[in-house]
Amino acid sequence: MVRLFVALNIPSDIKEYLLNTCRHLAVHPDKFRWETPDKIHLTLKFIGEVEDNLVDSIKTELDFIKNYHSFNFSVSKFDFFFRNGEPKILWAGLKTDDPIDNLIEEINRRLEKFSIPAERRKFKPHLTMLRIKIHPGEKFIQAFKNYELGKLNFTAKNISLIRSRLSTASAKYSEIKKYKLK
Repeated sequence: MVRLFVALNIPSDIKEYLLNTCRHLAVHPDKFRWETPDKIHLTLKFIGEVEDNLVDSIKTELDFIKNYHSFNFSVSKFDFFFRNGEPKILWAGLKTDDPIDNLIEEINRRLEKFSIPAERRKFKPHLTMLRIKIHPGEKFIQAFKNYELGKLNFTAKNISLIRSRLSTASAKYSEIKKYKLK
């Protein structure tokens, strides 16, 4: 079995800027295990576990992605996902006027032939910056929620099919195929 997902690649300078901003906002940034730049991406579709023999077919099925144009984004804010009242994920929100929902719908539709269910939740474009193990305190949360990012725009030109290998330390990602957008 292989664990897969489809991700929009984020330009390196944007990832570095966001990570540097996060480290600056955190009072003790070394207390946290921030996502590494190679792991920051916009997940378009979490595929999950599939049989090894399906990988080539999925890779080929996703070739249609090359028919889409690049996507323009702005980074809107920092915020948190909470579970049981506890902050679990620090994320940077993304906004786009481009038709990314059309792409996501087509990915879902095309992958259903492999018995991969379509995502039912509304797409919320975000970049995971930090997975939180221990509550960081209200001061930490407010520092990020109140921070004004200013104008941070970028164009995403590539989407990748990625393999994720889970380990006790963290997930290891490896690109299976990159699809260059028009």
